Amino acid sequence: MGSSRWKIAVAVLFVVECSLLSVGADEHEHTYVDKEEVVLWMNTVGPYHNRQETYKYFSLPFCVGTKKTISHYHETLGEALQGVELEFSGLDIKFKDEVMQTSYCDIELDKAKRDAFVYAINNHYWYQMYIDDLPIWGIVGEADENGEDHYLWTYKKLEIGFNGNRIVDVNLTSEGKVKLVPNTRIAMSYSVKWKKSDVKFEDRFDKYLDPSFFQHRIHWFSIFNSFMMVIFLVGLVSMILMRTLRKDYARYSKEEEMDDMDRDLGDEYGWKQVHGDVFRPSSHPMLFSSLIGSGCQIFSVSFIVIIVAMIEDLYTERGSMLSTAIFVYAATSPVNGYFGGSLYAKQGGRRWIKQMFIGAFLIPAMVCGTAFFINFIAMYYHASRAIPFGTMVAVCCICFFVILPLNLVGTILGRNLSGQPNFPCRVNAVPRPIPEKKWFMEPAVIVCLGGILPFGSIFIEMYFIFTSFWAYKIYYVYGFMMLVLVILCIVTVCVTIVCTYFLLNAEDYRWQWTSFLSAASTAVYVYMYSFYYYFFKTKMYGLFQTSFYFGYMAVFSTSLGIMCGEYLYY
Repeated sequence: MGSSRWKIAVAVLFVVECSLLSVGADEHEHTYVDKEEVVLWMNTVGPYHNRQETYKYFSLPFCVGTKKTISHYHETLGEALQGVELEFSGLDIKFKDEVMQTSYCDIELDKAKRDAFVYAINNHYWYQMYIDDLPIWGIVGEADENGEDHYLWTYKKLEIGFNGNRIVDVNLTSEGKVKLVPNTRIAMSYSVKWKKSDVKFEDRFDKYLDPSFFQHRIHWFSIFNSFMMVIFLVGLVSMILMRTLRKDYARYSKEEEMDDMDRDLGDEYGWKQVHGDVFRPSSHPMLFSSLIGSGCQIFSVSFIVIIVAMIEDLYTERGSMLSTAIFVYAATSPVNGYFGGSLYAKQGGRRWIKQMFIGAFLIPAMVCGTAFFINFIAMYYHASRAIPFGTMVAVCCICFFVILPLNLVGTILGRNLSGQPNFPCRVNAVPRPIPEKKWFMEPAVIVCLGGILPFGSIFIEMYFIFTSFWAYKIYYVYGFMMLVLVILCIVTVCVTIVCTYFLLNAEDYRWQWTSFLSAASTAVYVYMYSFYYYFFKTKMYGLFQTSFYFGYMAVFSTSLGIMCGEYLYY
């Protein structure tokens, strides 16, 4: 008896698993046969001006179709972190099978449901759906000119284009405007029309791109302008350093021909006077080494992800860009450990295990701390952006079981392969006193001015990146982004070389932190620009969207600053 029950249970599980696989296989392979089921997923709904403030579609009192519910699971980590909440619509759609206008459910509109729809219409709520991974957007409803009467769109008119056995185009037209009146019944309906299309499957996402925006002449002009700035700056830095260093070498060569009495009576100044202190360890070497290692890792992640995005169209899959960035960040952890550990060893650091932990968790702690704070607000709002507990556990496991061990490997390699000091001169036992200098030679002034030119070379590209993330644009011109990254690297190196030379020429050997912060100050200007973008380029409002915006902009700006700070050192 028990054996027969066990066999029946196995058979039932096998049938259920096969049915689920048959549903998911079509969406993954994107191929269908005639009359095969096509799933319409309802994703999220939220105010148009707050792109990140999204809620589950059925958090509004919409009704569900009569077809049996199919559950959806988060296929990638990025999909879960970005708040994708796919729920089955219940609509019966089959491949190449046209459906005339058909009612699929009724909404019993009481006062509470009407108030929910009115609130959504007043705040310009829109919703997103997916068919075969193609996004579709629709508006919930509209109000009249006086704002007294509110209307709900009740008819979803779907037009699906196919090429062979693949879906290549989806369009939604909202019709059937019905006035919201309490204690009434509203019938929701849909129709499906199939049409043959010449669009290739590989090009089906081209309709969502905006070449007129991203390939505008202003974008090309900004790249050309930044490129000319690089040529001018490199030439200027080369000319200044060559002429100045030539004069310095000539003066020092002349001084070497003098006897000791003449040299003592001579006027000695300049960078040569601090040659015995210039390789002195920086203050707070553990933190400094960790920042340098993290900057090297962020640069590696940026470079690799941009290359991957240039080769693969990551925007065609939900959450693929974020998933790729997380994977690459974890895989490049040895870079962090190598450069941070070797620098800490060169500076005579002995607590290398503590430095390794700081370097490994510096960026993850900053990102997770910000996300944890915003997650509380998202949970209060019941937003779909609230990160599930299981996803938090997965991120923590990546940090402890992937990032930390790989960072340890990189630290050991860095300490053993390039951790020995190889300075060209001996460091003095007693630090040289730092003389007084003019106000514009002070490290604080140099740090404040150092980030202006690097920010000037990227601020137009920042506008396009911000618009793609905070507005409804898909960023796809990663070739531009690669050029801007190279330009930023060159400009930052040139600026920090000049800043470091001026500081050393003023006989101030505290160049490590000054060099790092003068380049990292670019982040301050980027964050200031984010305030301008928020108030003058968007219509965002509310606690959740505002905290989300400024919280993650702080993370982005800080990461950019850390990346820029490491350019000169390596």
